[in-house]
Amino acid sequence: MSDRDISWAPVALVGSGEYLPVMAEIEGELIAGRGTKYVQIATAAAPEGDASLARWHELGATQAERLGVEQVIVDVRTRTDADDAHWADAIAGAGLIYLSGGNPAYLAETLRDTKVWDAIVAAHSAGAAVAGCSAGAMALSNWAPRMRDLVSEPIAGLGLVPRLRVIPHFDRMLSWVPDMMRNALLRMPEGDILIGIDEDTALVGGPTEWVVRGRQSVWLLGPGHRVEHPAGSTLSTARTT
Repeated sequence: MSDRDISWAPVALVGSGEYLPVMAEIEGELIAGRGTKYVQIATAAAPEGDASLARWHELGATQAERLGVEQVIVDVRTRTDADDAHWADAIAGAGLIYLSGGNPAYLAETLRDTKVWDAIVAAHSAGAAVAGCSAGAMALSNWAPRMRDLVSEPIAGLGLVPRLRVIPHFDRMLSWVPDMMRNALLRMPEGDILIGIDEDTALVGGPTEWVVRGRQSVWLLGPGHRVEHPAGSTLSTARTT
């Protein structure tokens, strides 16, 4: 697929706020005109247990009701689930597929090379929008780190959005994990781009041309510099060489 492929359905990389009223307008725009099937995948929260998954499913149900669309829970907790044709088939015909927050490395390793991931890619190719928030945004890029072990070799992301690394919750993340930006830049492949996405903010579009939506900003990051792109601005991640 070329960087300018006009058939590309939108992707949203979200810093925080999935399924909450603050993101309802953006989620509504993503699904508008693409059918009413809102597929929700909370796999990243599976290591946290049933209560956490139930919370995500309840939030997703409320958002689907708010938007007037159909909630479809794809309840993938393990790689065995992710290779189950039942869950893969549930994704067909989606208008919007959403990967919510939790553990980015677990999400990427659970979905990679499975029937469910193949179904997500096929649905996106057929016109479904895809969104990832926090861990979901990281996993959709090239980098899905083990958040408790950032110095180890990072886990590769799923690569739906190529050549990006994402730091979500950027306005707060560096106070939580001071070495996050340094480790994100460490051993980053030449030509890849590191972006920070503030809370309640989304980078929407792709594969290389984007619009910043939401309450705050998206940042282009590099050694010793940060370039702010506030809400409403455009951002290109196209190759410059």
